[in-house]
This record gives sequence, structure tokens and C-alpha cells, in this order.
Amino acid sequence: MSTRKTTIFITGATGYVGGSVLERLLKHPDAKTFDILAIVRNEEKAKILESMFGIDVVRGTLQDLEKLESLAENAHIVFHCANADDEPAARAILSGMKRRHEKLGDIPILIHTSGTGVLVDDARGEYATETIYSDTNVEQIKSIPPTAIHRNVDLLVVDADTQGYARTHIILPSTIYGIAEGALFDAGAANPHSIQIPNLIKAALGRKRAGVVGKGKALWPDVHIHDTADLYIQLFDSFRSDPDNTGHGWEGFYFGENGEHSWYQISRAIGEALVALGISEDAEPTPFTTEELVKYFRSERIGLYNGTNSRCRADRARSIGWRPRYTTEDMLKSIKPEVEAILKQPTGRT
Repeated sequence: MSTRKTTIFITGATGYVGGSVLERLLKHPDAKTFDILAIVRNEEKAKILESMFGIDVVRGTLQDLEKLESLAENAHIVFHCANADDEPAARAILSGMKRRHEKLGDIPILIHTSGTGVLVDDARGEYATETIYSDTNVEQIKSIPPTAIHRNVDLLVVDADTQGYARTHIILPSTIYGIAEGALFDAGAANPHSIQIPNLIKAALGRKRAGVVGKGKALWPDVHIHDTADLYIQLFDSFRSDPDNTGHGWEGFYFGENGEHSWYQISRAIGEALVALGISEDAEPTPFTTEELVKYFRSERIGLYNGTNSRCRADRARSIGWRPRYTTEDMLKSIKPEVEAILKQPTGRT
């Protein structure tokens, strides 16, 4: 019987999504057959991953393109769970995968992390769109403009599959929520918090009242961090056991969603949490001013992102056996614990 191990390279191993994926790889039934490589910039976290979890860690960042290329070349499977918009990093990873193919004849496999931000419009909270994307509708996926957020890197990833030197898959999570849990997080090796909802919470704490872009009518999907990580592993298991029926390339887009919410619902839940915690006297969110968008989100453009529509259905993701457990109701219930967690942080209360 062969003792050859499957080499896996992961980026973002100390992050929210990457850490959750790594947590599941370490607990996978086949974990003893994996040889996991990671690139990590934080020395303390790198040492934790090495000493406590047996991960082979290279010190570096996404700007260390030669390291990325080399690590990708030496792996059969790559999980890219870091910055979805870093084109030079993506090109380096794909270059390494191409070199592997040319040298070994191997067709390496990539799971790239994008996001449903690629679907957004400029609603500014004023309306809910009727346009809903399905990850099984290839022509609809192809119609997304090249200027959309994340799209430049997504197109590079698909092109690698089209050229035939790699088999590529793109996971597009929506609003990820929940505080990540597991041994990696308990050990302080990975970040347990999301970005989107916590940023709205921090803005609310700063202004002592929940805020919303426009009327908050625009809609987004949501997905729990545990369900998100499960999707990565479900896809991983699917292409290992049933590659012929696991879509890749243009048929390899996998949305991560299990319900949808309006931005108003999130802001209202933040407001209710602030009232319950004695921080605000009124749970009803008020519109962010332009000045506040700049103050709390770094620019008006970034702030207005919190008023966009992004509607989709994870039909392909479910077709490979993904069964998300958490719902939009769970997302709304998660907001008060998230507020409390942020308040415990040194810079939580503004």
C-alpha cells in the first residue's frame, strides 16, 4: 500500500476563513495522509502552528511572490484563503501550479476564495434587486462584468483551468458571521472574527447608535463560518472521490449562502444589542452621513458597500452534498454576542 502523502498548501491559515478550513483539515478522517504547508507572517502564530499542530510553516507574506510560487509548485492541492483581490499573489500561485504541471504532468487542484461581493450593485440601500444569481447558471456567471470586485482574480483562476494546467474551483462566501471555534482559535493561532458585521458594529459603537446606508432595503445572503468551512471540505472531498461530477473552471463557482437578509435587519439587531447593553437609548438605526462613511469605513465608496444588493443561490454547492445548518435567524441572534466580544477588545468601546 502506498504511503505517499497528499501535499496541501494553504494561505490565510491564521485568518478567519483559512483558520476554519485548516481546523477541519487537521480533523479530517484522512488527516494522517496530508502534508500541510502554510505561509505565515506572524512569528508567534507560526510557532504555534508548528509546535502544536505539526504544520510546515514558511515565514512570509502574500508579497513574497517567489515563496508563493515555490510553495504552490510543491503542492498537489492549494487552498487560497487569503486576500481575494491580490492579483500578483494569485498570479504567483498559478505560475507555481503551471510549473508543477509542466515538470510532473500532474494537474494540481486549486480552491480559491472569492466572495459574493462580485455581484454587487450601487443600490445605496434604496431598493432590493430582483436579480438572483445561481452558481449552476454558467452563462449568468460569465455575464458578470470584468470590472466587478474580485472579478480580475476570478478570471485568472478560470483561465488556468481553461488552459488545462490546473483544475480550479472558486468558493464565493456571502456575509460570513459567527465567532470561529476550535483548537487553532483556542491556541491563539487564528483570528476568530469576521469583518463585515463587526465593522458595522464598530461604527455603531463609535456613533452610539446603529447606522444604516440609505433605507437599508438592499439584500445580501449570509452563511455561518462553520458552514463556510464545511463547504471547503465538502468540495475537497468531492473532487477527491468523484472528480468527474465535481464542477471546475466555469462550472466551478460555488456560492456560500443559506438565506438572506436586508441591511436594515442587521442594523436593527445591532441597535437592539446596543440598547440591551446600555450603550444606546434607541434601537432604530439612522442613516450614515457621508462624513460618517468616511470616518468609520475609510471612504464613502467602501461605506456604500453596506447598502449594495448581492443575491444568489448555492445550487451547485448543495449539489455536491453541502448541507448548511445555520440560518438567517441564527445570524441575527449572533450579533449581540459579537457586540459583547468587540466590547471586550482593548479598542472595542469608542
